[in-house]
Amino acid sequence: SYLLMLTAFFLPLTVFGGNLFAVLIFLLWLVKADFKTDFYRLKDNKLVIAVLLYLLVHVVALLWTADIESGLWTLKKQLKFLFIPIFMLFVKREHVKYYILAFLASMSLSEIWSYGIFFELLPLYGGATLIDPIPLMSHITYNPFLTIAIYFLSYYVLFDHSISKLKKFTYGFFIITMSINMFITGGRAGQVMYFAMLVVLIFQYFPKNAFKASSASLFVLVITSSTFYLNSKIFSDRVDSAVTELSDYKNHTHSSTGMRISSAINSWSIIKEHPVIGVGTGDYKNEFIKASIKNNLKLEDKLVIHNPHNMYVLILVQFGLLGLAAMLYLFYAQIKIAINSNEEFVKKIGIALPLLYLLIMLSDSYLMVHMTGLLFIFISSFVYKDYEADKQYRLKKTE
Repeated sequence: SYLLMLTAFFLPLTVFGGNLFAVLIFLLWLVKADFKTDFYRLKDNKLVIAVLLYLLVHVVALLWTADIESGLWTLKKQLKFLFIPIFMLFVKREHVKYYILAFLASMSLSEIWSYGIFFELLPLYGGATLIDPIPLMSHITYNPFLTIAIYFLSYYVLFDHSISKLKKFTYGFFIITMSINMFITGGRAGQVMYFAMLVVLIFQYFPKNAFKASSASLFVLVITSSTFYLNSKIFSDRVDSAVTELSDYKNHTHSSTGMRISSAINSWSIIKEHPVIGVGTGDYKNEFIKASIKNNLKLEDKLVIHNPHNMYVLILVQFGLLGLAAMLYLFYAQIKIAINSNEEFVKKIGIALPLLYLLIMLSDSYLMVHMTGLLFIFISSFVYKDYEADKQYRLKKTE
């Protein structure tokens, strides 16, 4: 459990650090594992079953892939989902607040570092620039991380009545500074996720009054979006460029937005030919190149050839409707567990996490992207664990 705290702390700071402690947990589990007991502790968890089905689709689809090397690489990227059941074996209910605090402490350091670069108090580091001051990640991953951090802080301020006024004031301060920090960086998907997160919070605050929640959401969205648009040059520029690229994407096929539209068109032509089971775990790249030639929409970005920047499109191309059903079942299992839970924490965060990921996966393959995928896995492991069932099983085994 203490290693999980270290995983939470290093995950936003370095890929190596997050991986190191995650792998160390896995190796220590292998040393001490009681596989039969571990199986019975997890066998009734709907999310664990959903994870295994999702990975099974990746394995089975190797049977009809032409590029087995690429297929094994794709499978390897997704094997990290096995950390959900492994982490579940070790997470402790009484330590959940420490997992979250470790993550928030790390994100606070990242935010302070970002401000230091923005105000030219600290030297440039990593891929950071004065225009996009993110030292430890790309803007593709940083803003989703920041949104999750703001959600956790907001949860404590709005729903946890046990914390002191001083803590609420401190958390409120970081909510404001992190929100501002998000709009001095260039991650549009994370910014959209941020606005969606505000709506989720408002509906959770007014759970029985849809009219009040809708009105408050509209008001908050208008105020926040207009405030950041008028005061953040990078945000307003990126919004304007997105509008231009959307309205005339044929002349902007190599722009961020145009590239996504073009890759979706190419991918759709593949999906129509292989709607049920897709082209196989490793054949996205080769089929995409063929489709881009056929549609006269060649894209030079090497990343697009491996990733259409849309998780739904990637899954549909590789695994068809079968794969899409398996992926969506992951989120269904999460929401089902959250709805049926008696714990307020699980009901709130357990709904917010899948909703926010379902949204941002429209703009990138965030379950495939390592850092955001591992964040999803880490939070899932302590939010969706059935602590009571696990406790009862261990007590019964002891007796």
